[in-house]
Amino acid sequence: MKIHRIEYDRIGHGANVARDVAPEPRPVFRLPPMDSVVYDTRGAYDAQDDLNGIGQVFAAPGPRALATEAVHAGREDLAALGLHAAPIDLSTTYPSYDSRGEAARIDAFAADGAEPEGPPVYARLGNPTVARFETALARLEGTESAVAFASGMAALSAVLLVRNAMGLRHVVAVRPLYGCSDHLLTAGLLGTEVTWVDPAGIADALRPDTGLVMVESPANPTLAELDLRAVAHSCGSVPLLADNTFATPVLQRPAEHGARLILHSATKYLGGHGDVMAGVVACDEDFARRLRQVRFATGGVLHPLAGYLLLRGLSTLPVRVRAASSNAAELVRRLAADPRVARVHYPRIGGAMIAFEVHGDPHDVIAGVRLITPAVSLGSVDSLIQHPASISHRIVPTEDRHESGVSDRLLRLSVGLEDVDDLWSDLDGALGYTNGG
Repeated sequence: MKIHRIEYDRIGHGANVARDVAPEPRPVFRLPPMDSVVYDTRGAYDAQDDLNGIGQVFAAPGPRALATEAVHAGREDLAALGLHAAPIDLSTTYPSYDSRGEAARIDAFAADGAEPEGPPVYARLGNPTVARFETALARLEGTESAVAFASGMAALSAVLLVRNAMGLRHVVAVRPLYGCSDHLLTAGLLGTEVTWVDPAGIADALRPDTGLVMVESPANPTLAELDLRAVAHSCGSVPLLADNTFATPVLQRPAEHGARLILHSATKYLGGHGDVMAGVVACDEDFARRLRQVRFATGGVLHPLAGYLLLRGLSTLPVRVRAASSNAAELVRRLAADPRVARVHYPRIGGAMIAFEVHGDPHDVIAGVRLITPAVSLGSVDSLIQHPASISHRIVPTEDRHESGVSDRLLRLSVGLEDVDDLWSDLDGALGYTNGG
């Protein structure tokens, strides 16, 4: 059996090239030891060290490992507040007896998008609970700031509106992307014009009005990977937006490779439990200020309860990604050895996402699972399977879908935390229903 991966040219991916992978003893998926991934968090405290507007400023910690940041980022002030768990602030508005001062703070936000100093003003301007999540995610991604939204699509829309407002309506993008991202760009719903290219064609596609280059690596749903550093070099001065939803900062940090904007559908791995919808953009503070102004004007704010659930989700993100990735690596080995499976796609950086193509009818596999949930979305503690051509990428024109490697026999599996033998038993039974079984 062959596992299909992406072979690299100088910049990014070419066509899928089959590589022989002989089944081996059950592998153990390993990420670098947590204490070897160290972040200097001191700079992050300059912008947001007073999360509750209470005038208390805490000394910045020294470099800390990812696992430590995941648990403690955005929570450093809790002990001083006499709290252990982060509070949920559900207020939509906040009292102020100084209307002149209030007006000055609102004017300042309108001018530069900086977060208002002092206590909160109005929930559309910002929320303390959401701010904790934004602080934590920025630290995990290694950026100055992060701005959260009501969904991943709201986050992407805000990025496009920021660039459109500057007269930069042209976008260069590499397929495949998430199907709705593809549609948003292709349909021009926000006044954008998109040029679709292979990674090697990015530089030649840039124009004076190009405001953004967008990629997704590993890509949804084929798991194609890009050399982000080479792509960023090709972008020149144009910001590179990298969708990091599948990888999470546990597996890669695009900012370290030159991406200015990192997009997440936080609904997926960051939340991790299938009970919160959100999006977030990690970026430098200058771009974050523009995003906050768009968020305020358009109303795509994240609910505080969602912010709380996301902050809690981040604390177990490294553990969840490691465990699910270990399951995925074993399922890849078994799928690769199964004669009912034509191809298996799995990224070089690992992770908990698998794509595979069957000889039989993929719809029979969807109908045959009993433990694995047949549903759109991904990144939850439980395993999900879906047929991209029918659901997540249905909105992409058929020819474009096929050209980007999304075949009609492709299935996308988000591997969860169940016992791997139970997962395989379910897949094995479902594959038995296909015509190739």
